Amino acid sequence: MQTVTKEKTYKNFINNEWVESLSQETIKSISPANKEEVVGYVQNSTKADLEEAVQAADQAKKEWRKLGQAQRGQLLFKTANIIEENLDDIAETMTREMGKTLPEAKGETARGVAILRYYAGEGMRTDGDVIPSSDKDALMFTRRVPLGVVGVITPWNFPVAIPIWKIAPALVYGNTVVFKPATESAVTAAKVVACFAEAGFPKGVLNFITGSGSIIGQSLIDHPLLNAITFTGSEGVGAVVAKSAAERGIKFQLEMGGKNPVIVTKDADIDAAVEAVISGGLRSTGQKCTASSRVIIETEVYDSFKEKLVQEVKKITVGNGLNEETWMGPCASESQYNTVLEYIQKGQEEGASLILGGEKLTGEEFDKGFYITPAIFDDVSSDMAIAQEEIFGPVIALIKAENLEEAIQIANDTKYGLSASIFTTKIGSLLEFIDEIEAGLVRVNAESAGVELQAPFGGMKASSTGSREQGQAAKEFYTAIKTVFIKG
Repeated sequence: MQTVTKEKTYKNFINNEWVESLSQETIKSISPANKEEVVGYVQNSTKADLEEAVQAADQAKKEWRKLGQAQRGQLLFKTANIIEENLDDIAETMTREMGKTLPEAKGETARGVAILRYYAGEGMRTDGDVIPSSDKDALMFTRRVPLGVVGVITPWNFPVAIPIWKIAPALVYGNTVVFKPATESAVTAAKVVACFAEAGFPKGVLNFITGSGSIIGQSLIDHPLLNAITFTGSEGVGAVVAKSAAERGIKFQLEMGGKNPVIVTKDADIDAAVEAVISGGLRSTGQKCTASSRVIIETEVYDSFKEKLVQEVKKITVGNGLNEETWMGPCASESQYNTVLEYIQKGQEEGASLILGGEKLTGEEFDKGFYITPAIFDDVSSDMAIAQEEIFGPVIALIKAENLEEAIQIANDTKYGLSASIFTTKIGSLLEFIDEIEAGLVRVNAESAGVELQAPFGGMKASSTGSREQGQAAKEFYTAIKTVFIKG
């Protein structure tokens, strides 16, 4: 791996070489826990740099496809081992760079290792089916074939897990990759790529480039040599990706967030529901696509749920994610910090009651970071901005419902449909919820956040394009089916 020092400058990785941008300019990555701390510098790349990366991937795709799926899987196994050896360093860098607590960062990095090993196993699994032919003297079968060059654009909130769950299946199924991470967590991404580099992938198979979304991201999206693009990020950028890909007839995969509800019925285990809402809504400072942001509670248990939720949230310690006593870290950037504060102000202006938190933390270490106390809103109606728009911060909106039918109606009253959960002890209620909720990930008596790596992940409505990530579902996106007919 590259030598690790403070304020190190990280280069692009193109055609198996660590290279500086032609611009000779860098972008500073600062810690959200202390904006005076520089985590490192990454390249402020140009269109010419991006062109080199795509050309390298295009030139490598034929030989990489020929290598064979089993051999490709072995390289993923090797990468997993290298990341595992460097887990503590990668996790600490993640905490310093985007703010989540160190235990969460270690958990995410370990998940990245597990994802790599899962897809490494794909190297020894079937890549097609034998199909009976109407001609008794013929053999007919299908094969899964790679698409070619895949563009990977990832967000800052999961700088290890999300890139790996896109890159690993893309590679094992025979594609080459051009990877552009969010600049806010690009140092962490560079350390992950260094592990792939150490594993010994052939030249041009995995290329890593940093820079602005408007230049590097847009140029990658529009590049004529691209055969597919997978993107996780904002709805606005997702629309640009979809338009460009559709115009050129290439595959695209989008995951664009959610406004995820938790329904608490009158027969629910209130203590379990409170614990899940706190974990699902406030872990990672609420900066998860699957975070619980709306809690819809039946009227009979509304007050008791609210009282217990407030009581438990008051116990949360906010601070630097490297500190053992910290439960919740800062917002990941000044921009995100300001966005969260604006929504808290907007919620109050719309008539919701801020019953806890939502305050800037000041004094000592807090003055240098982007710290906000977890916010809980009461008296929220479904038409308010804080109940409709993705905040991506530690803000929970409480909404009353007279019964389960109304609760589901409120839960579905949003353009998003990523994840949703319900807390109930009645089989009939959970079955109704499963049938009626408009979400791609449905969880019962569990928090809305999180998905197991071997299971398909994706949303409905504006949350995604419908194409699923992770598990065996990833094969549907990263490969095409070739039907073969052989006459004897």
